[in-house]
Amino acid sequence: MVRSTIGLIEHFSCIIKFIKADTGRATSVKQSHGALGDLASSLLAFLLLLDGGMFAPSSPPTGLLERVFRYIDLHQDEFVQTLKEWVAIESDSVQPVPHFRRELLRMVALAADQLWRLGASVDSVDTSSQQLPDGQTLPVPPIILAELGNDPKKPTVCFYGHLDVQPARREDGWLTDPYTLTEVDGKLYGRGTTDNKGPVLAWINAVSTFRALDEDLPVNIKFVIEGMEEAGSLALEELVQKEKAGFFSSVDYVVISDNLWLSRTKPALTYGTRGNSYFSVEVKCRDQDFHSGTFGGILNEPMADLVALLGSLVDSSGRILIPGIYDHVAPLTEEEKRTYEAIDLDLEEYQNSSRVKKFLFDTKVKQHLDHIFSKRNSSNQMTVSMTLGLQPWVADVGDKQYLAAKRAIKTVFGTEPDVIRDGSTIPIARTFQDTIQKSVLLLPLGAADDGEHAQNEKINRWNYIEGSKLFAAFFLEMAKLHSPWQEPSSLDLTY
Repeated sequence: MVRSTIGLIEHFSCIIKFIKADTGRATSVKQSHGALGDLASSLLAFLLLLDGGMFAPSSPPTGLLERVFRYIDLHQDEFVQTLKEWVAIESDSVQPVPHFRRELLRMVALAADQLWRLGASVDSVDTSSQQLPDGQTLPVPPIILAELGNDPKKPTVCFYGHLDVQPARREDGWLTDPYTLTEVDGKLYGRGTTDNKGPVLAWINAVSTFRALDEDLPVNIKFVIEGMEEAGSLALEELVQKEKAGFFSSVDYVVISDNLWLSRTKPALTYGTRGNSYFSVEVKCRDQDFHSGTFGGILNEPMADLVALLGSLVDSSGRILIPGIYDHVAPLTEEEKRTYEAIDLDLEEYQNSSRVKKFLFDTKVKQHLDHIFSKRNSSNQMTVSMTLGLQPWVADVGDKQYLAAKRAIKTVFGTEPDVIRDGSTIPIARTFQDTIQKSVLLLPLGAADDGEHAQNEKINRWNYIEGSKLFAAFFLEMAKLHSPWQEPSSLDLTY
């Protein structure tokens, strides 16, 4: 079946390429014109789903869920168009430039307006300005706090997302303009498509679908949407602390969709992140440069010291060489081992998706570097500082919303998800969990090859649209699990 499918894919790819060459203007499968082009495009998309291992629902949805899914399918081009409009805004928070800050303010205002038109109460909370080292002051975009519904009989789910993006320029290696959404073979290319504008819009799509069908939302929904995540989420932690007894007092669960699956085709649930530690090391000889011919070879080169220090941190297999660094790493439990055995990880596929030749597995900083530097008997001065440290985060996969998410994934994708921890750092997950003491779930939509932060970032149309369905199904599952008269083991999964 796989070989036959691949052969048919190649056949219809040739048809589409012929149509493109004939028209002379199509840039993607979706842009091919004519009945034959549409037929070939549809067949190719279907066959790609089969060959990629895309999953079908375990059973056809019925009732309300069927209507929700049908609406999302029928309006998917509108949802893609909205994503195109969002991607077109250059909401880069990393580069402290007035132009990008104006774009950020425009992006946040657009999102706030869209939530308001859905019927949400929207509060755009102004935060502080950002003082740059050169004395320049730039505005920090407001943080959106929005809510829909306050029925005490329903659970309240709070969704977090961000609207800012990493820098992107065509000349950095993009095949298309990073701020012009371009669809090629079902892949939606553009900065922010998967990180994080696409997932934010997928959640809004799910909400808007219930609204369009004149159906009551199964859950109360709150939004926390910011515009400075890529630059350290300025003022967000302080706002969460401040609103603990206010906006967040009625929140039962927190959902974040700001990471990726482990594969290109199989959904995942993320219950932990590993945190990070950033250190800066500086070796200084004097305040002025030396003439390399006059002084070369008769003093300690700072660069040689620095290379030796950095080279002492890890070995060729990627294992950290700092003494005691692994002493406080939690051992893998037997339960985790069983969970990970079920993960469908194709290492070769993951390696190819990341475009690297080799992965490194089996992988008290200042004391170690001081020791190494002292052995060099250098006349230079060394300073080590920790510039950033973020705590790891781990959740209880037995929480209700993890069960709801698993059931929603089964309904939409027809498979059980991979249950994973992630190497990325989502600092707000730990902040929410520690501050408001509520369950936090990471529910990603993007595939492993989406290229977040990289050139040619994309989200598959399939992930974006099925992800919108996933969030809608999740709302319904959360409502059922929250019902006091139903136990999770005896719930009816029909709608």
